[in-house]
Amino acid sequence: MPRATTKTDLIKSANEQFGKMWELIESMTQQQQTSIFNFEGESLGKEAHWTRDKNIRDILVHLYEWHQLLIVWVANNTKGEEKPFLPSPYNWKTYGEMNIGFWEKHQNTSYDKSKEIVKDSHKKVMVLIEEFGDVELFEKKHFKWTGTSSLGQYCISVTASHYDWAMNKMKKHIKSCKN
Repeated sequence: MPRATTKTDLIKSANEQFGKMWELIESMTQQQQTSIFNFEGESLGKEAHWTRDKNIRDILVHLYEWHQLLIVWVANNTKGEEKPFLPSPYNWKTYGEMNIGFWEKHQNTSYDKSKEIVKDSHKKVMVLIEEFGDVELFEKKHFKWTGTSSLGQYCISVTASHYDWAMNKMKKHIKSCKN
């Protein structure tokens, strides 16, 4: 599906990708859902997430935390409290450290809890998206606080694009379990 440029497409792509992610998770055995990733011998990218995330729970809590970033950012800015998307002291060069903090924060979160919180946060993000129209979502610089981007681009990144990332990692895990 091409990158969304309307509210309707954004909602559709976010929900479709979220649904596909759950279908993928539900297609796994219980052991695959809860086992530690073993990507030994796999060709992996240089991105930090390949060593950071150790299991499906880690992926789900990562998605949950990014949902929270969007929800809090939009809530603050629509109330007139100008805040950046990434909380201080992080920026787009150091957000990897923030992701490690999210990972550390959730090491005692159960797998079942991770499923529960990400499903709930996805619903909240979808409610948030519903509050805006096409122009508000996709006109660049419509809101001062989105910088040179659009609110919709942030929403896509936190939903459909992030769900694609999660599924790619999960598929690699499934493949490694079969080898």
